[in-house]
Amino acid sequence: MAAIVRRQVASKTPSLSCAVTLFPTTGVRTPAWRSQPNKTSPSPFNRRGFRTSPASYQKKYTKDHEWIELSDDKTQGTIGITHYAASALGDVVYVELPTLDLQVSAGDGIGAVESVKSASDIMTPVTGKIIATNEKLEEKPSTINQGPEGEGWIARIAVEDAKEVESLMDLDAYRKHTEE
Repeated sequence: MAAIVRRQVASKTPSLSCAVTLFPTTGVRTPAWRSQPNKTSPSPFNRRGFRTSPASYQKKYTKDHEWIELSDDKTQGTIGITHYAASALGDVVYVELPTLDLQVSAGDGIGAVESVKSASDIMTPVTGKIIATNEKLEEKPSTINQGPEGEGWIARIAVEDAKEVESLMDLDAYRKHTEE
């Protein structure tokens, strides 16, 4: 049977200690996390709960692989393509951004993404007016490949009716959709 022993670690902070497991038959010392029954890799995150921010619950997805994330007051949304779409496209070489102040209806094309494999139109998931575009994509379109649901966002829209977002898929429903 192994015994867990606490021992003082020689360092500048004398209060620091660690637990090691001593195996009497072999004399091998192993950190305590390695002797625990769970087979996960050592990480401070393995023992902590994981919580997401309320904003992550507001991101919704379309069947055409676009996403929209609403602001807290639900008057503005950020639009982009999903990781799935970016992966399917491959290396993005050009992004056609929408024009500012463009009035659009849900399902309208607002731009395009071109890659070495193919091109795809970007559709808006909601009705509203384009209020900002990610100009970084004009200089560096590969930003979409690096973070399509983060820094690779395409446009911001002033949302006319936030209830339109309710008809879109949440993350679980979108994952099921992509597995079909």
